[in-house]
Amino acid sequence: MLLQIKGIISTIGLLDIIDIVIVAYFLYKLYVMIRDTRAVALLKGLVVLLLATMVSRWLELNVINWLLQKTMTVVLVALPVVFQPELRRALEHLGRGRFFQNRTQLNAEERENLFQELARTVTALSKNKIGALIVVERETGLNDYIETGIKVDGLVSSEFLINIFIPNTPLHDGAVIVRGNRVQAAGCLLPLSDDRSLTKELGTRHRAAIGISEQTDAVVVIVSEETGIISLARGGRLHRYMDAESLKEQLASLFVIRSSSLSDLFSWRPS
Repeated sequence: MLLQIKGIISTIGLLDIIDIVIVAYFLYKLYVMIRDTRAVALLKGLVVLLLATMVSRWLELNVINWLLQKTMTVVLVALPVVFQPELRRALEHLGRGRFFQNRTQLNAEERENLFQELARTVTALSKNKIGALIVVERETGLNDYIETGIKVDGLVSSEFLINIFIPNTPLHDGAVIVRGNRVQAAGCLLPLSDDRSLTKELGTRHRAAIGISEQTDAVVVIVSEETGIISLARGGRLHRYMDAESLKEQLASLFVIRSSSLSDLFSWRPS
């Protein structure tokens, strides 16, 4: 046995090591991307099916083994549909290298001013229990969703945003989409999350925020109309009970200016 292991090791060359490292790297990035998402539960289900198939074959339970094999075939065909959001995010991550980017880049002062205006906005709206849904674009373009609303193209300011969300005004119903430090559109329609594990107390506004964060890398700030609670959605997850300072800290950590390098092409790590 030891001789066999030594023989295998002796056949491994430099290109084989590089090949293994690249595969390991991408598998790790895939794990990081799907961690804490519904994909983990789906993968566990696939593992259970695979183990059941192997056990039924070992015990020679032919009928059960045949049924499980057919089930596995159907599941494998359905995988691209089941994992569509995750596959879409993976392809988007691959396309976010500097060579492909054309996003508006803000300097440190502009970013700080943007976060300050957003914090002032949601604080004022929260005190008055005025609902709000603000989507901040990151690297994934949101033009498809911008087209569903009314184009504005105005500089972000707390007064401007508060005016938009005042009840019974033409643009208050729907989401505001921010690109860089400018409001691109208001009254936009967003996809609702179909995650059945979400608590029933979350309304359409929160489900829309989670839905857009599942399909893109956008950061979404929400103010509940019923309770005034400030929340932030990113990566399909909702962070609730935030205040102005914690919101600014979260935004600052998510919008770190990255240095331009080849490694950005493979940067799948969600901030």
